Amino acid sequence: MRHFPGDNHPESPARLTAVLAALDDPRFALLERIDAPRATREQLTRVHRGEYIDHLLANEPYEGRVWLDPDTLVSSGSNDAALHAAGAVCAAVDGAFAGWKRRAFCAIRPPGHHARPSAAMGFCLFNNIAVGAAHAIATQHLDRVAIIDFDAHHGNGTQEIFWCDPRVMYASTHQSTYPGSGAREEIGVGNMLNVPLSEDAKSVEFRDAYEDVILPALEDFAPQLVMISAGFDAHHLDPLGGLALETEDFSWITYRLLDIAQRYAHGRVVSSLEGGYNLNALRECVVAHVSALMG
Repeated sequence: MRHFPGDNHPESPARLTAVLAALDDPRFALLERIDAPRATREQLTRVHRGEYIDHLLANEPYEGRVWLDPDTLVSSGSNDAALHAAGAVCAAVDGAFAGWKRRAFCAIRPPGHHARPSAAMGFCLFNNIAVGAAHAIATQHLDRVAIIDFDAHHGNGTQEIFWCDPRVMYASTHQSTYPGSGAREEIGVGNMLNVPLSEDAKSVEFRDAYEDVILPALEDFAPQLVMISAGFDAHHLDPLGGLALETEDFSWITYRLLDIAQRYAHGRVVSSLEGGYNLNALRECVVAHVSALMG
C-alpha cells in the first residue's frame, strides 16, 4: 500500500484494496493467507542485472516520486513493495513443491511482466513471474516451466528474459499495441508463443486462440509447473486495455490451465496479479479466477 505512484496513476493502492476486499467474502474463508517474504538478491539476480537492482534500491525517494520511465514511478515504500511482490511468487513456488499448497494466487503490486533485465517499464519494477520461474528452475531442477499471460498487454520483459531458455515456454494473448512487441513471428528458440488479438476482440477470439493454438502447445510441452501472469485489463470495462472480454472468460481459461496442470504438473499452479484498472471489473475477475483455482 505504501507504493504510491501518484493520485491519478492507474496502478494505485486502491487496486490491492479492491482485490483483498473481494477475497474477504465468506466463500474464500478457507483460503490460507500468507504474508509474502522479501525476495533475496540471489533470487532477483537470476533474471535482473545486479547494477539495475542496486540502482533501483538506492534511488527510492524519501518523499515525493521519481520517474523511471514515462509510465513508471517510485515513492517511499516502493522498494519494499517490489521486493515482497517478487518474494511472494518465489514463496508460492516453494509451497507448491513442498506439497502443502499446490495452487497459489499472489495478490501483489506493483505488477511485473514488463520489467526487463536492466530496466523498469510499464508500472513494473521487478519481473515477479520471471523471478518465480527462475527460482523454480534453480531450486527444483525443472526442465519445463510454462508461463501463460492473458494480460491485455504483451509481457515483453518476460519474453526478453527467457528468449533463449528452452526450459521456459511463454505463451501470451494480448492486444498488439503496448508495448509494441508480441508478434506471432517472435518465437525465441521455439519457446515463445504469441497470439495477438484484434482491437475489441471478444470471448470467441480469445477462447479460439487458446483452443486452437496455446492449449495444444501446452499439451506438447507438458509443463512441470504452470505459472500465470494474471492480468485482468482485457476485461471490456478496463480503461487501459483494448479488448472486450467478459468476467467468465477468466474463469474459463483458469479451469483450462488447471486441467493442464493436473495432467502434467501434479496440479501445481502459481498465479501472479498483473494488470486490471477498473476496480469493479478487477474485483469480479479476481473472484472468478480464485474461485476456479479453488477447484
